[in-house]
Amino acid sequence: MKKYLVICLLWLTTGVAQAQSVIDDDQLGAWYMYFLTKKFKDSQFGIQGDYQFRNWNVGGDLEQLLLRTGVTYQPKNTNVTFTLGYAFISTGDFGESDSTFPEHRLYQEALLPQKVGGRFFLTHRFRYEQRWVENQDFRTRYRYSLFMNVPLNGQELKKGVVYLALYNELFINGQTDIGDGRTVQLFDRNRFYTGLGYGLRTNMRMQLGLMNQTTVAFTKPQLQVGIHHNF
Repeated sequence: MKKYLVICLLWLTTGVAQAQSVIDDDQLGAWYMYFLTKKFKDSQFGIQGDYQFRNWNVGGDLEQLLLRTGVTYQPKNTNVTFTLGYAFISTGDFGESDSTFPEHRLYQEALLPQKVGGRFFLTHRFRYEQRWVENQDFRTRYRYSLFMNVPLNGQELKKGVVYLALYNELFINGQTDIGDGRTVQLFDRNRFYTGLGYGLRTNMRMQLGLMNQTTVAFTKPQLQVGIHHNF
């Protein structure tokens, strides 16, 4: 009898642990983000970066800490910007666990802005990543984003202007084998975002919105609070 009780207790404990590790699709997460761009005076070069605190909930349950910085180059007589950069990411488990695992990443991207009509500001971003994730084989990933900002009380994105902000980003894995017999699908994730922005200064904007992230394993809403700083 004692033997069966022990087996039942172990089974229940395992079931609880597995339930805690399952991501809650309905729980609202929150990402707090700061983006910067700077072009060096009288130069085609500059820097860009984004620093993000991502939580599984509104605050406290770390999903990711992301620190990313790159060197930019804009060829003469074009509005295309190329970037070569590095990112460090620390990813945490959903729930009460405090364990994290690191990722180091190199990335190259091309940014193509486009204005349609009088007030539709589009940006196409193509990004290629090389990823070194702890306990996985070397991986690559392809990303394409389409951003659209639409000023609501003006013609330009400047101080005092409220604007609608939208974007969609698709992620495709470069490999399906990640080591030790583990595999992933070619489709990695998709992010769709809707929000509102406000021009705090001529070179600084704030955005607040909701992003819905869809992966093979889950679909989850994320509140996003971002500062975009160009100096």
